[in-house]
Formats: sequence, structure tokens, C-alpha cells
Amino acid sequence: MPSPKTKNSANRSAGGSAGLSGSTNGNGRYEFMSLNRTPPPTLLQRQGSDPTAAARLRASESPTRRRGSGSSTSSNTGMPEEDCMRLNPSFIGIALSSLLAIDLWLSKRLGVCACEDSSWGSIRPLMKLIEISGHGIPWLVGTAYGLYKADSAAGQEVMLNLFMALIIDLILVGIVKAVVRRRRPSHNRMDMFATFSVDRFSFPSGHATRAAMCARFLLAHLVLAAPLRVLVFLWSGLVGLSRVLLGRHNVTDVLFGFLMGYWQYNLVEMLWVSSLGLQGLLGLFQG
Repeated sequence: MPSPKTKNSANRSAGGSAGLSGSTNGNGRYEFMSLNRTPPPTLLQRQGSDPTAAARLRASESPTRRRGSGSSTSSNTGMPEEDCMRLNPSFIGIALSSLLAIDLWLSKRLGVCACEDSSWGSIRPLMKLIEISGHGIPWLVGTAYGLYKADSAAGQEVMLNLFMALIIDLILVGIVKAVVRRRRPSHNRMDMFATFSVDRFSFPSGHATRAAMCARFLLAHLVLAAPLRVLVFLWSGLVGLSRVLLGRHNVTDVLFGFLMGYWQYNLVEMLWVSSLGLQGLLGLFQG
């Protein structure tokens, strides 16, 4: 008869090994052997037996699902999508931001006449005089007076088209300023001559557009000697430079203003009113 110790150890072995069966030999001891249990079905076998599970597995492994899981993972970070895009700016965005920073830095460095205690504050009155020479009101008043005093059809034609060019300049610059709405430099003092509502904005420089357009107009339609032509060219450049030295505008405001004024003259040439058109216009007013 097997001893109790042998029986207890056999019972513990049988109870702890669920997949084993025992048999006794001639000595009364248990001999254990493993049962050939069938292994669990693999994932592929499950796919064959369960079409719904297989379809779900294929959908989870599709590229679209993987992309969706990636976006859901990024959304789980708690940041909005636009903030995630800001963390990966494009090359164009980086270049524009760098140019803007250079523009602001250079404009502040060149604003040496922004106030009386600036490094070049002693020439601020001269710069303000150049500023007034490029203002729209003196040009409009002077052109209207020239049109009134002109005693020839050719002179009236030139003065009328110059007056029309000045009106076009005011309208276009006002529209661009109202759309862009770029603030003037922080070191600017708002002590400008005869300002209007849109003049609190900086882009583009109206003085620069007017100087470039009027310079082209005068050089094209007035017979001037060589020194006077050089003087007109220098005047237009000084007007643009004074805008930066006084701190009125950034450098890009003036550069774009020069380009815009150059193009505005082409528009004036397209809309040119001839002497015959002027006579017809005067006839309408007289009638």
C-alpha cells in the first residue's frame, strides 16, 4: 500500500497540474505524463472562422486607419491643430518672419531723427521740411493753382493730369493702408502735418508713392535742364529717406511705396486726358 506521504504528494501534483494525468506502476507510485492538448487557435485561424473579426483586423491594419490613429494621438496631447502646425512652420513662413525682424531692427536703427534728443535730432527740422514738401495737400493746392493760371492748352492738359494723378495716389494709398493696417513704428511721434484717419497706418508710405510718381511725371512732361532733373531725382529719394529717419515708416513701407508710385504713373498714362478731352470737359462745366 502506498504511504500517506506518497498519496499526499501525488494529490498535490494532480491538483496543481491541470493538464496532467497519472497512473500507478507496480511499486504503487504515480507516474505522470503530459496530455496532448490542442493549442489555442492562431489569429489567422480566427480570421477564417470569424469573417467579422477578420474584417475588423484588416480595417485596423489599413494605412487610413493608421493615419487616423496618428492624428487621434496628436489630438490627445490637448493642443489644437493650428497650434501643432505652428510648431512646424514652413520655410516661407520662417523667411518672412526673419525679413520682418530685420525690417523692424533696421528701421529702429535708422530712426535717428525720431525726436529731438535722438543722435541726429538737430536735423529734425530739416527732415520735417522735406516731409512737408512731399505731403499731398501742398501738391494738390499747387497743381490746382497751376491749372488755373495755365494760359495754354498744353499747360492745362499737363496740370489736369497731374491733379488727377494726385487724386489717384490718395485713393490707392488709402485703400492699401486700410486693408493692410500696419501700425507705425513704436518710436514714431505723431506730430505729422495734416494727418487723416488712415494716416495712423504705416504701409505703404504715401510720401514715397507720391514722390516716385511725381518725379516720373515731371521728368516725362516738363522740359527741364540737366541740373533740375538731377534735383528732382534727389528730392524723391530724400523724401523717402526722411520717412525712415523721422521714424514715420519702416524701410519696407518706403521701398514698397516707391514701387507703387512708379506703377501709378503707368496707370496715369493709361488714363491720360488729352487736350480735346479737356475742352469737352470744360464745355460740360460751362454748359
